[in-house]
Amino acid sequence: MNAHHPSQGATGSAIFRLARAYLAPHWRGVTVAMLAMGVIAACSGLAAWLLDPAIDKIFIEKNQTLLWQIPLAIVGVMLLRAGAEILQASIINRIGHGIIADVQVKLFDRLVQADLAQLQAIRSGDTLSSFLYDAGLIREAATNGILGLVRNLVMLLALGVVMFIQDPVLTVLALGAAPVAYLLTRRLSKRTRKAAKGSMAETANLAARIIDSLDGVRILKVHNQEHAETERVRTIIARRVKHIVAAANAKVAAGPMTEAVGGIGAAIIIAYAGWRGLTGGMELGDFVSFLTALLMAFQPLRQLANLQTVIAEGAAAADRTFTAMDLKPTIIDQPGAKTLEAPRGEITFENVSFAYGDGTPAVHNVSFTAKPGETIALVGPSGAGKTTILNLIPRFFEAQSGQVLIDGQDVRQVTLGSLRQAIALVTQDPVLFDDTVRANICYGQDVPEGALVAAAQAADAHEFITKLPQGYDTPIGEAGNRLSGGQKQRLAIARAMLKDAPILLLDEATSALDTQSERHVQAAIDRLAQGRTVVVIAHRLSTIKAADCIYVLDQGRIVEQGTHADLLKTSGLYAKLYRQFETGVEA
Repeated sequence: MNAHHPSQGATGSAIFRLARAYLAPHWRGVTVAMLAMGVIAACSGLAAWLLDPAIDKIFIEKNQTLLWQIPLAIVGVMLLRAGAEILQASIINRIGHGIIADVQVKLFDRLVQADLAQLQAIRSGDTLSSFLYDAGLIREAATNGILGLVRNLVMLLALGVVMFIQDPVLTVLALGAAPVAYLLTRRLSKRTRKAAKGSMAETANLAARIIDSLDGVRILKVHNQEHAETERVRTIIARRVKHIVAAANAKVAAGPMTEAVGGIGAAIIIAYAGWRGLTGGMELGDFVSFLTALLMAFQPLRQLANLQTVIAEGAAAADRTFTAMDLKPTIIDQPGAKTLEAPRGEITFENVSFAYGDGTPAVHNVSFTAKPGETIALVGPSGAGKTTILNLIPRFFEAQSGQVLIDGQDVRQVTLGSLRQAIALVTQDPVLFDDTVRANICYGQDVPEGALVAAAQAADAHEFITKLPQGYDTPIGEAGNRLSGGQKQRLAIARAMLKDAPILLLDEATSALDTQSERHVQAAIDRLAQGRTVVVIAHRLSTIKAADCIYVLDQGRIVEQGTHADLLKTSGLYAKLYRQFETGVEA
């Protein structure tokens, strides 16, 4: 999802896709806005044209009837124009914010559908930047950019018609400034696009740094790095401001430069028209009407110059966002995938190997079977492949060779939904959401109160939940930060209890807890494990002594297997790890 540098063609493609994917669904509103733009343009042209009879009939011919009629007509035209502008603005605002919502929803959906490996490659700062910063630029490009471009072009066309009716020769002279203005704004838009890409990258860096600093605030403080982190953020902000100022300067320059070119053109036109007036070749009313239309055209011309930079920024943002949206998951339901049949929970690995996307090997020819109701444990030094094996069971990762089977069914041949419905997961850092206790335990399920309470009681959580200010309806804060580590873990276990899946995966579920909390959580896990096939990873070897079989991994291979007692007799890697644990040096 990192920003790359699109070419002119890529930029045009991004704007076309933006119009097709996000403006087209709002075609009714866009149509009404376009009609309003037509009314605005027509009123502007008509207001300029009315000055011709106003001067000729009122000032020169002294027509008293038209003294009231023409001003009233101008008032009516301007009121109609104001009403059309209000209607157009309200529609564009609604469409614009609707586009932001559409972009954010689709981007979020694409991210949660992505593979685990794809998500791990995306920085959280990039994601946050796309949601908050890029979406706003896309809205500007789609509404003020694309629709504004149409609006101002229609306005220029209407005023151009008035000018051409008044004097074709002067109109051709006036059009001579257009190519110069276009070349200037194109150059500025390139500068804006470059600055926009830089500011987007630095916005992502800033978001990532803030997230890292706040997540690691305790380490930050204990190392007295508050000022150092502030300086790092200050440096990123300074780089970001530099890009933003460059883009803003380009925007600011676009309008005045266009006006300067137009002013030079107007001076030439006035000189030429004045000469024609002196020689009797042009009436005063025609000239005033023409000049008014020309001066009125400066505003849409200036807007067009500014819109070039808006579209350039939006194109860069759209290009980066579309790159993220085009991320397609590779782990999907295969054609003809079947529902996992009422699983008993037997897990079989047959010569399974896996390497990460960068080629780093993780698992080599691993084979084992966990029979229904058995508990097997995976142990080994850090980086041995334990968590990778766990992730292969629910297809978070895809085995590159060999087979992972559930009750004899290849996990690649069954639907992801049915496979993952058969699995409950409890991790070292329990995943809790900024919601109530009830919502966290019932996550993804609609269950009666009795089942909820029973799950909490089985997880040894009911007692502390009832002591919370609002019981089960108490908000627990972001990531459950209002609860202790043991309490959070017991909520995660209650959620797994409620799911009642035949397979339970435990990834170091007690390693981060103090002794008292570990006792509560381990008792809850023991109840949760009853009647289920359990795969457990643990650094605290005391938690896996009772496992039916322990598989010892080293560098992605199973090097030993057996019960706790059997493995201690072999004096191999497990015995070494256990002695380290016994002496206080954990594996």
